[in-house]
Amino acid sequence: MKIIANIARILVGIEFIFSGFVKVVDPYGTGLKLQEYFEVFAGDVPALSQLFEFLASQSQTLSLVFCASELILGVALLFNFKVSKVIWIVLGLMVFFTFLTFYSAFFNKVTDCGCFGDFLKLKPWDSFTKDIISLFVILIIFAYRKNFKDSSLGTPMTLIATILAFGIGIYGLTYLPILDFLPYAAGKSIPDQMKPTGVKPELNYKFLDKSKNEEIESAEYLMDTLKYKYLSSEILNEELLRSKITDFAITDTAGNDLTTTAFEGKKLLLIFKYIDGIDENELSRMITTSKKVSKKGIEPMILTSVVFQDFEKFHKKHKLSFPYFATDEKVLKTMARTNPCLILLENGVVIKKWSINNIPSSEKVLDLLTKK
Repeated sequence: MKIIANIARILVGIEFIFSGFVKVVDPYGTGLKLQEYFEVFAGDVPALSQLFEFLASQSQTLSLVFCASELILGVALLFNFKVSKVIWIVLGLMVFFTFLTFYSAFFNKVTDCGCFGDFLKLKPWDSFTKDIISLFVILIIFAYRKNFKDSSLGTPMTLIATILAFGIGIYGLTYLPILDFLPYAAGKSIPDQMKPTGVKPELNYKFLDKSKNEEIESAEYLMDTLKYKYLSSEILNEELLRSKITDFAITDTAGNDLTTTAFEGKKLLLIFKYIDGIDENELSRMITTSKKVSKKGIEPMILTSVVFQDFEKFHKKHKLSFPYFATDEKVLKTMARTNPCLILLENGVVIKKWSINNIPSSEKVLDLLTKK
């Protein structure tokens, strides 16, 4: 039993470390997922709507605590730090995860649980199955919890994990994630990811075998209509058929589609998801850098999800001379984890991103393109 319990402890520890890390590098993304859950619960449980609406408003803070805690708990398990107490929290979290994934799968409310952030997407029932298996393994640790002895490495490693987890998470919220798993990451081509994947669909057909009066499945379409009656078909590899980017679009104030213009030559995208609470000094630096590079052949373009009438006032107030375009808020949240954000493109390829908190000089922007 001791060997099995220790193997279980190591496996769950690794799972929590991995799951926590891929989320804590981008707590903003996990915060969006938490907000989605809270908004769903607010609608499904009207009696507690105010509570869930409040939690939704605090989703980013909760995300940081949640993601960091998951990584810290994983390290605590892996290095035998107070396992008899830690396992209670781990068990509680896994019961909570299992409930969420079941709710997502059964009611088809949140189709991506966010178990591994944007690093790995799982279907709802796959996520639920994973959590059931993890819960079973955790119960093994729980049953043996009083027999674990603290390791000398437990305290220092857990302390280091706490500092690193919160440090990485705060950095991701203040600046940008240290690792970007999204399709708008540096080095990726936006137009290429908008193209069809070229993968051929794999179909599974259902027929009625008239001779036996039984339903059968086939990977091929059975042409013998005298013997078989076609019933239905499903695509088995539907996820692989989809382009990685399906919703990126840019329109001007008149509603004209100008998406392809962003992929022509050198562009500096200024992303504004909202215009409230922006640091004036940092915004001034952002505008200055954009104006300087515009004189060197890099065209600034503003993408915003703010209502045009409101943004026009903001545009005039700050004497912005760059054209502005509408882009879906969800797309901008995927492109830019901070607000505002600068994204340098060359022929649609993302060269670099900058948060409002670390706006580069025009020389640095130009130097990036020179070194390519």
